[in-house]
Amino acid sequence: MIDHPPLIVTAALDEGAFAWFDDLRRAHFPKGRNQVPAHLTLFHALPGAEETAVAEVLKAAAGRRAPMRLEVRGPWFLGRGVAYRIASPELEDLRAELAAAFSGWLTPQDRAPFRPHITIQNKAEPDAARALLEDLQQAFEPFDIWAEGLEVWRYLGGPWSPTARLAFGGASPAGSDLGEADGS
Repeated sequence: MIDHPPLIVTAALDEGAFAWFDDLRRAHFPKGRNQVPAHLTLFHALPGAEETAVAEVLKAAAGRRAPMRLEVRGPWFLGRGVAYRIASPELEDLRAELAAAFSGWLTPQDRAPFRPHITIQNKAEPDAARALLEDLQQAFEPFDIWAEGLEVWRYLGGPWSPTARLAFGGASPAGSDLGEADGS
């Protein structure tokens, strides 16, 4: 029997944004628990056996879009971790379009309301998560980053393996406003 691990779809963040969030994730995720890089998940588990069909839908959707601005709205308490909330009507429209195309394959988690976020801490003690939230909230001001395309990953029981990066069809922006937000 052929094993077809589930597929995960994420937004491909601009290089500066990815580096900033990934640094935070490496700094604050409990040691030994962080198995994947920073990411903004659109779908948690599409059927790996349908990889060709999934890829065709994603490629077509990415080709019709320009890079999109995402507003980072602030830290959000997850109970045992912290994430940054993300706001973007364009991203929500893309997610809804893709959800309609994949409707027969969606798990309960992927049928739930879409709440875009980037997790920088999870599986931590609640007190540690609250302390991190308070620390991050003190100097936070909203800032913008860019989604430059879509990424497809294979879920390998913990770690992920990248399978594709599909750039949005429009020209990439020069950069994000992230450098100003973190004081660099």
